[in-house]
Amino acid sequence: MAIDFTMSPEQRKIQKFAREFTENILAPVIPAADKEPDPMLAYQKTKGAYIEAYKAGIAMAMLPKQYGGAEMSCLDYVIACEEITSVDPGFACTCLCNGLGLMPVLWYGSDEQKKRFLGEATSDPTGTYLSAWTAGEPPGGTGGTANFDSPLPKAGIGMTAVKKGDRFIINGKKKWSSSAGWDGLGTNTQTAIIRTDSSVGGTEGLSAIVVERGTPGITWTFLDKEGHRTTSNAFVVFENAEVPVDNLLPGAAGNGDLVINRNFAWSGPVAAIAAVGVARAAYEDALKFLKSNTAGSLTPIIRFQNAGYIMGDVAAKIESARYFAWRAADYLDKHSQHAELIGAMCKINVTETMIDCVYKCMQIVGVNSLSTEYKFGKYLREASVLPIYDGGNMGMQRRRVHGIIADENFNPRAIMDDDFVKFDKSMEAIDTVADPLPRTRGIMEAAE
Repeated sequence: MAIDFTMSPEQRKIQKFAREFTENILAPVIPAADKEPDPMLAYQKTKGAYIEAYKAGIAMAMLPKQYGGAEMSCLDYVIACEEITSVDPGFACTCLCNGLGLMPVLWYGSDEQKKRFLGEATSDPTGTYLSAWTAGEPPGGTGGTANFDSPLPKAGIGMTAVKKGDRFIINGKKKWSSSAGWDGLGTNTQTAIIRTDSSVGGTEGLSAIVVERGTPGITWTFLDKEGHRTTSNAFVVFENAEVPVDNLLPGAAGNGDLVINRNFAWSGPVAAIAAVGVARAAYEDALKFLKSNTAGSLTPIIRFQNAGYIMGDVAAKIESARYFAWRAADYLDKHSQHAELIGAMCKINVTETMIDCVYKCMQIVGVNSLSTEYKFGKYLREASVLPIYDGGNMGMQRRRVHGIIADENFNPRAIMDDDFVKFDKSMEAIDTVADPLPRTRGIMEAAE
């Protein structure tokens, strides 16, 4: 059979290794980190586990062997991530964001940039190396993220980089950068999406530039969050920050918009499997509770029809969601890590379905699911993050799907046939232009 859902012996080893790391090294530090009110201290409580993950090759597993990485396939990476996210998706996000910061270098960087930045990322003797993905901007004004690909003048990303000699002078603000570093002074590198040509708006003139730690003119502030408290997100301000022109990724010059879409499609199956991991943990805890409690009846709760039916539905949804994540990851491996359509579809479908699964587990457990004695509150907080981060399902992912399927040349059987689905700039601007109805109404009123 060509279609086989059986893990290879090597994949079983990856799963076993990730599970042992999660249970023995990660799990003991998470309760205190998650409850820590200070976001920087919460993040720092996971540093020891991160160093172990780095030494074990987990933190840079997505990078090729020629640059010191483990060269783990997207499918293998997803298998490992499910084990880690079943205990804490925040920590898994810290590792994933190394990929969001460094994969653009692999895809769009020069040979020199790859050797330098990727080589440094995999050879840190301290085991603390972090890379960040810096694309989002704070709400308000003309800057922002959800409509970064609007074709309207002065719309979309507002951070600018002005070339001055052999330097870029960068000014602007970013929000939701994927890390502020262990000390709040920045990550070793961050890949930032910046407008290098301010004479055009929307998708035009966006580029990807690697910004290194210690660059003057940059300040970082930890963001306090409801979920994923064990990972860092930052508000970053650039004030006349000077970055070498050589740090611009040549393949991404003027194509920063395509970097955003490719990056968030690459991470789509990982976000999906994170949702599976959270829902799996909630399901297993709920099942244990239902089998050991009677709620005052003469039989365990699981013996009641409504509890059994709902838990059966939850189990089936988790199983199907896992296979969707595997399928999307497999597609990435087959198509040069391009999955702009199926990556988005997978993230949307799985992350939203898994929130329902977590809540269904809470409903069946009942009011006791609110007690801090159990972990259901954490599961719900973590699950709620997944559909709105990593390229929000409403703000970015659905629009990308819409743009692709609306194209005249789109083949609706392409994914089924495992064919490559092309994504280009012509598919980006859909849904981003404001409703023209008010202007139309004005014209009609004037005609009357």
